[in-house]
Amino acid sequence: MATTQSALNRRNFLAVTTRAGLASTLFPGVLWAMAEEKKAPVVTRDMIDEAAKVAGVSIADEHKELMLDDLNTALDDFEAIHKLNMPNEVQPAVHFDPVLPGMKIDVGKRPIRMSAAPGVAAPKNLEDVAFYSVRQLAELVRTRKVSSLALTQMYLDRIKRYDPLLKLTITLTEQRALAQAKEADREIAAGKYRGPLHGLPWGAKDLLSVKGYPTTWGAGGFEEQTFDEDAEVVNRLDRAGAVLVAKLTLGALAMGDVWFGGTTQNPWNIGQGSSGSSAGSASAAAAGCIAFGIGTETLGSISSPVTRCGVTGLRPTYGRVPRTGGMALTWSMDKIGPICRAVEDCALVMAAINGPDGRDASVHDVPWNWDAALDPKSLRIGYLKEDFEKEPNGDEEDDEDKKDARKRRLEQKKFDAAALAVMRDRLGWKMVPVKLPELPFGSMLTVLTAEAAAAFDELTRSGRDKLLTAQKKEDWPNIFRAARFIPAVEYVNANRARTLGMQAMAKLFSEIDVIVAPTTSAQLIATNLTGHPAVILPNGFREDGTPVSITFLGNLFREDQMLACARAYQNSSDWHMRRPVLGPPREAR
Repeated sequence: MATTQSALNRRNFLAVTTRAGLASTLFPGVLWAMAEEKKAPVVTRDMIDEAAKVAGVSIADEHKELMLDDLNTALDDFEAIHKLNMPNEVQPAVHFDPVLPGMKIDVGKRPIRMSAAPGVAAPKNLEDVAFYSVRQLAELVRTRKVSSLALTQMYLDRIKRYDPLLKLTITLTEQRALAQAKEADREIAAGKYRGPLHGLPWGAKDLLSVKGYPTTWGAGGFEEQTFDEDAEVVNRLDRAGAVLVAKLTLGALAMGDVWFGGTTQNPWNIGQGSSGSSAGSASAAAAGCIAFGIGTETLGSISSPVTRCGVTGLRPTYGRVPRTGGMALTWSMDKIGPICRAVEDCALVMAAINGPDGRDASVHDVPWNWDAALDPKSLRIGYLKEDFEKEPNGDEEDDEDKKDARKRRLEQKKFDAAALAVMRDRLGWKMVPVKLPELPFGSMLTVLTAEAAAAFDELTRSGRDKLLTAQKKEDWPNIFRAARFIPAVEYVNANRARTLGMQAMAKLFSEIDVIVAPTTSAQLIATNLTGHPAVILPNGFREDGTPVSITFLGNLFREDQMLACARAYQNSSDWHMRRPVLGPPREAR
């Protein structure tokens, strides 16, 4: 480490570059990153030349000489921060809020209104209920036709049977689960029924801490990591009487489906990854190994795996669910939500995990209102007309993979068109064509990469990023390294552009209540940046037997409207009730 005399001082560095007229360019960030990465004791003229080329600026020789005296002072400021050894859970002092000034949020609390109790009989073979919805399972447990203990043992057995095939579990929480199930049965027998999640087995994405068990984040080098408290979502589901049976896989540090133990598989097509990063939660729900799962999304980590695995996922409004005890990736974009088999399941799980905890400053105190009787015809429903009609490109491509991708997009387009026809003709919805704001939302993802690199700053600086399984160009190790060259000015500017996006989306949702959208359209980036909620549900099956999906978008904190439309559409088909045919289990490799 450089001495006090030879190290760089951040304040002096910025002062010098400001005087040179360079503070608003890329140059300061590039030069500073070069000095830090090379661990050079001094900034040299050659380093300034190299940084200037990257930044696309020109610096006269006499200005370089003037800069060198001041630049070679101290790295003490950065080093002082590094020595704090801040854990991942420490949030920045600046908090993102999707609610704009003057925006009115409905804070009226209304009773939860579930659908009518389904008629469910005691099964002759318990595994017949493995794919039941939360609503169905809840009724079996409430009426004591099936015990929580029996249900828990059945799901544990299925996990053990199919995990070698699907690679969906990191840690079984069997001892904890059996104790919870026995307690649930005692309480229900005594007349203390906690609600529709009481006694139901669930699985947690393994970035949520659970005391007494590893929390690995799916990442090499973190296999033995433990925390001394349960994540707040785990606490809340405990209070609802739910039974945690497993900590499920996620792509390393919440990207993709590749983790330190392999690749989580899609139950509909063994040999195809389940997508991610909520890989295990989606795969387990699709394979009938849990009643419901919990996932997280920063940019597609619920949407993508539920699409691939043919289940239903809810990405709630940013600021709905406390992330306390969960791994942080991008503080201003991370969201926690349920992965289930039916839309109403998601609503019932959200009722248990919604609301502030006094620790996550991002969470608003907005009641969760669910009314299964809400009529979508009372709502203003729009659809992204241009996105649905857009033709997939690649006709001229010789590459077979690209041709196959185009074929898959054409199949998706067929199901999208059929869905819109059902909504108009069978359900009788009056649907208005709408457009997303024409803004460079993709360019705003500087926010994501900069915050993610900061969340794992020590991992990069220490070189432990080499322990992660995935090491390609598009994987975290490379992204984190490249993100260290993002100037603070550009991070701030990306957030300013984000404000424009929020304002434009607020205008759109002032004219519409719910928007129907293709899952893979530009809305995915836009709504993750603006904090708007989405529910993703299966919408058909391709010729190869793999699912496709459709997405419903809602206004901030109005998931009830979005879910009402999604549930009505889901109940018009049986896509969500299809079951994958799982082959004979194979031994783990």
